[in-house]
Amino acid sequence: MASKVKPWYKKKAVSQVKTDYAYHHSKHVVKQQTERKSSFQSAQQVQTQATEAMAEPAYTVPASRQRTAAETEEYQRVSSNVGKGLAVIQEELHRMRIATKAQVESIAIQKEVKDMMKKRVDLLEEIPKMPDFLVALRPHTVWEKTPVKLFCTVEGNPRPIVKWYKGGVPVDPLSAPGKYKIESKYGVHSLIISRCVVSDTAEYSAVATNQHGTATSKAMVTVKRPSGAGESCQLGLVPHLTEIHPSKLEVTLLERFPVSFGVEGSSISLTCSMVVVPDLPNVPPLAQWYRDDTLLKPSNLVEMSVGGGAASLTLPQLAKDDEGLYTLRIFTKDGTAEHSAYLFVSDAPAAVKGAPGAPMSVKAYDVNSDYVLVAWKPPNTVNEAPITGYFVDRCEAGTDSWVQCNPAPVKVCKFPVSGLGVGHSYYFRVRAVNSAGISRPSRKSSKVTAIDAAESQRLQGTDEGVPSAPGKIVATRNTKSSVFVQWEAPQHLKNLLGYYIDGRVVGAKEWFPCNHKPFRHNRFVVHGLIPGESYVFRVQAVNIFGLSEESQESSPIAVEPALATPSAPYGITMLSCDGSSMTLAWKKPKHSGGSKVNAYYIDKRDADTLVWKEVNLAAVTERICTVDNLTEGTFYEFRIQAANLAGVGLPSAPSMPLKCEAWTMEEPGPAYDLGFREVRGQSLVILWKAPVYTGASAVTGYFVDMAKKGSSEFVTLNGDPVSHRYLQVTGLEEGSSYVFRVRAVNSEGVGKTSELSEPVCAKALPGTTEIVAGVDEETGDVFLSFEACEICETSKFEWSKNYKPIGDCPRATITAKGRTSRLTFTNPDKDDLGRYSVVVTDTDGVSSSYTLTEDALNTMLELSYAIRHPVVPLKHNLNYEILEKGHVRFWLQAVKLSPSVSYRFIVNDKAVTSGEGQKISHDVASGVIQMTVDHFTRANEGTYTVQINDGKAKTQSSLVLVGDAFKAALKEAEFQRKEHIRKQGPHFSEYLDFTVTEDCTVMLTCKVANVKKDTAFHWYKEDDEIVPETAPNVMSGSCALPLPLFSRKDQGVYKAVLSDDKGKDTSVFDISGKVFDDIINAIARNAGASASELVMQCTPEGIRLQCYMNYYTEEMKTVWKHKESKIASSEKMRIGGTAEMAWMQICDPSDKEKGHYAIEISDGVTTHTRTFDLSGQAYTDAYEEYLRLKAAAFAEKNRGRVVGGLPDVVTIMEEKSLSLTCTVWGEPTPEVTWFKNEQEVASNEHTRVTFDGGKFASLVINKVTTDDSGKYSINVRNKYGGEFVEITVSVYRHGEPIPEPKLGQPRTAAAAAAAPQAQPVPPKSPAPAKTPTPSKPQTPAQSAKSPTPAPSPGTKSPTPPRSVKSPTPPRFMKSPTPPRK
Repeated sequence: MASKVKPWYKKKAVSQVKTDYAYHHSKHVVKQQTERKSSFQSAQQVQTQATEAMAEPAYTVPASRQRTAAETEEYQRVSSNVGKGLAVIQEELHRMRIATKAQVESIAIQKEVKDMMKKRVDLLEEIPKMPDFLVALRPHTVWEKTPVKLFCTVEGNPRPIVKWYKGGVPVDPLSAPGKYKIESKYGVHSLIISRCVVSDTAEYSAVATNQHGTATSKAMVTVKRPSGAGESCQLGLVPHLTEIHPSKLEVTLLERFPVSFGVEGSSISLTCSMVVVPDLPNVPPLAQWYRDDTLLKPSNLVEMSVGGGAASLTLPQLAKDDEGLYTLRIFTKDGTAEHSAYLFVSDAPAAVKGAPGAPMSVKAYDVNSDYVLVAWKPPNTVNEAPITGYFVDRCEAGTDSWVQCNPAPVKVCKFPVSGLGVGHSYYFRVRAVNSAGISRPSRKSSKVTAIDAAESQRLQGTDEGVPSAPGKIVATRNTKSSVFVQWEAPQHLKNLLGYYIDGRVVGAKEWFPCNHKPFRHNRFVVHGLIPGESYVFRVQAVNIFGLSEESQESSPIAVEPALATPSAPYGITMLSCDGSSMTLAWKKPKHSGGSKVNAYYIDKRDADTLVWKEVNLAAVTERICTVDNLTEGTFYEFRIQAANLAGVGLPSAPSMPLKCEAWTMEEPGPAYDLGFREVRGQSLVILWKAPVYTGASAVTGYFVDMAKKGSSEFVTLNGDPVSHRYLQVTGLEEGSSYVFRVRAVNSEGVGKTSELSEPVCAKALPGTTEIVAGVDEETGDVFLSFEACEICETSKFEWSKNYKPIGDCPRATITAKGRTSRLTFTNPDKDDLGRYSVVVTDTDGVSSSYTLTEDALNTMLELSYAIRHPVVPLKHNLNYEILEKGHVRFWLQAVKLSPSVSYRFIVNDKAVTSGEGQKISHDVASGVIQMTVDHFTRANEGTYTVQINDGKAKTQSSLVLVGDAFKAALKEAEFQRKEHIRKQGPHFSEYLDFTVTEDCTVMLTCKVANVKKDTAFHWYKEDDEIVPETAPNVMSGSCALPLPLFSRKDQGVYKAVLSDDKGKDTSVFDISGKVFDDIINAIARNAGASASELVMQCTPEGIRLQCYMNYYTEEMKTVWKHKESKIASSEKMRIGGTAEMAWMQICDPSDKEKGHYAIEISDGVTTHTRTFDLSGQAYTDAYEEYLRLKAAAFAEKNRGRVVGGLPDVVTIMEEKSLSLTCTVWGEPTPEVTWFKNEQEVASNEHTRVTFDGGKFASLVINKVTTDDSGKYSINVRNKYGGEFVEITVSVYRHGEPIPEPKLGQPRTAAAAAAAPQAQPVPPKSPAPAKTPTPSKPQTPAQSAKSPTPAPSPGTKSPTPPRSVKSPTPPRFMKSPTPPRK
């Protein structure tokens, strides 16, 4: 919306009295109007008195003409009316006479002044004069935060130019907007400093210059801070400040709030920044806010603030009631400053998808003591289902509990609420209902108190039904993002509440709401549209009964600015001067007026005159022009007007006075026409044009300087001059504004600085896209494409390479369609590499760039070739696979196939088709083409090829299947064929394999299928059948053969045979080599995990370390270590084990064997380690126990004993000879004693006792009798002990039956009786028994069990537990000694 400044006295022409009414109008508008009225009445009274004074004397009526009373009354009535009419005519004539006289006098005075001024100018032009100050500057001392005005009067011929300085530095009003104001009127020059601060204390000077000389006037300005404000007061008296009313302030609006968009439930702030002169903190400007011409007041829903250079309005909780036209009106010295813009508030997302928006404008009417009529406005429904009704809720003031008033939805936008409490206050809200659900509640109404009001607002209107549809709708261009829509009112209004406007993009199906609150007028500006897009609109009328039918759609309209003349150019700068001509450049208008600027017109004047002269009659199309026929040494001012189809726009502001003086410096002149492209959040590209004046030599490069907006600290962006006229700037802060300047360089040095660029904000335009490189799928052309986020009818796409316009070039063609432009390369190669950019004219800087690299070009050229020479792309080339019946499938897969694809298979240069023994097919969805050969034989060896044609694309793929490759395929096919046949009868679904159980038992397992109860299953090893304890159960689907205590003896070829009347199948498993190693590793894995810590066991031979585990075999990878050194089995260190443990024995230990011992069990992946520390007290105790056991073993080894030869029972017949002979052993030689019935036997003729060679002991009884029956024994003893052996002798008579021997007795003594006189041959003496010592590990028999139970984990006793059996006799075992009588 446009801003406007309009004096209040121009709004209603009430009086011509020149009085400063603005002061009174600021707070007392009513009083002002009263004063205007009273002043007008007083003027009428003065005019009436003047008329009466000018009237003629009264006329006396003769008696003859005297009338009757009735005639007199009638005459008086008529004359009174005539008199009144004459008085009015006389007053009007008098007013016109006075006005005419004043106008004539004013014209005469103006003519006289003009003549005098002309004479004075002519006189002054004749007398040259250097500048002279008639009124010089004077010093000022002021308080902080107050303004100060410096002024002076200067004369001279030509008219001097005055520049202001602060401390020798030029004063720039643009550096601090609102701070300085420089004026020059009628020879009086002034500098106004608003709101002074202490830092403004300085010496200010005014320098007047013309071609005849220079004059300077200086004055000191001192700004003081009052006492108590941080600085002592140095002024004697505090100046008296007269009261300043807000309406006397000079206010200029700067940044204005735009058209805004909000959502229900959110917050928004509308802010205008401004410059206030004087800026007094205790006297802010008087600001008023309006919504739809209704004055707003502060509340919890409306927050206002003014001060600090800004006026703002905040709506903390938006609702659709807040939508409307917002106006800020600020009272100023010259009237009012206003700005308006529309705020749109859209529906918040519905709680239920498809539910309608919330109603609005809930208000209570007809308020009574127990009854109130609630009315509201319906929401707009665009894509939602129609509204079927409304629920009304009430809430008593002071509570948060809402109660629904109507049980069923009401269909009209009003509802009578009854049952209210007298004197109670209530709030009301409304919810809309449709088929999808219930809307969000509306904003609650104002508080309503149920009282008997004598007068209350009544709801007007009795017409029922919705209004008729609005009439013809017309949309016209407004701005680049808005459209002006107007329509005819409905024929039947029916208490119209307003209108809803909907829009739709041409070609789209869904409508969108343009407003969310009924709009009262039949014209509306739709904002927030996409520039360049085309839309259609429709309108619906609204009343309390709902929405009318939609109007007819408007004609499509493109979103473009309305056509107008362009704004004024600006930034006039001089590029060169030769003493008689100047070359000027300027910046294009900020607004083109909706049409391309096609002409510029330049005016000039001497700096000391007011008359402008045209420079060019013919239009200048470029923004650079050389003005000739100038006078050297003269100051000139220039102004420029731009023109388009709509006409010539306003002239620019006059340039600074430019002196026509020839440039002779050796450095180059300024660059010009600084512009920006590709503005993004952190980067931009700046471009410029080369200087017109090059100096003594050609320009070799440029420096670019940058500074933040408002800062004077420039930073040079490039260390070395750039030779081209563009530079990409990076590292910017997003959202910050920057200014730039450029300096040209030649061999003589750095030239003049260019004019500062316009501030540019580092922020990308909404919807900005970048150039995309690609290849046309149809033609294969390589192209660069750009889609603009903004465009208008006059926009053009301007492409450039390395920021030089491409224009008509045979290497590329440029096309544009809608928002998209494409640059297509004709025959791309390395010459086309570079940086391409595009800019869209008549937009807010829509542009982009793309650097075409060699890699990217090569990639696109490859794709282009593929498109122009199309091939059917393949996912997989021709290959084969063997199917389960031995069939062979040849196949390939394309990325994509069309339904019209054609192909053929060629085998050994012959095309083949589907037929007996082979089948050819394809699937478009998957892209697979295949041929299946049912019976694959040696005849199928050769080369296979598939040729494909799909539209313009074609391809082929071949497979050579000969030699070893064919043999492998044939072998696999035959195998699969046999497998198929095999599976027709009982077969192995999983062949033999092994598993190891937790107790380290190896299980050979297999799975079977297609079996029945009478299917036989047999196990074999090396063709010898194995009969397991548990017969295999084939019906379970699996069979297993356990191999307990697995070792090397279990190696071999195992076979499982499955057979019945349907067939036979065999599975073979060879346990050797790697398979055997894998089984051992699996056993080691379980055994190692179950291994106990090392346990010490003492023996007569030494100290043994034992590790108990689930199972141990010597094939396991077991390593013993002593102090990290590996131990090899030897006489000193013996290594062995049993099925339940592994051991290592230290024979004849010494101190060298002390230390840390470990056993490592490896399963090929993991190493399980167990340790024992044999040192300290543990070693001492173990060594003592070893010595004790060694002594006990020595004694056991050398004691006296019977080695063999004696029976337990002897049965003999009378008269026979009995010889009891045995072998004894002992070291030293033992003593031998025989006993009968515990009585020592003495040697005599009947009984002879002999002991030969200390080795053979005999007892011979000649001719035994029954008295010789009894219990005999032999006692063999030496110093280490002995042994007592008993023999029972039974003598029977001749003819008696031989008594049955007892268990363990021989049945006869025939051997003894055969030679009664002969000495019995001593039995072969066995070797003396030795103490068992550990030997090399032997594989135990399957039934062998360890006699040593496993100790509890952690046991480290140097002696075995009581339950552990020692391989040597226990200490308590002694030779029995018979008692002696």
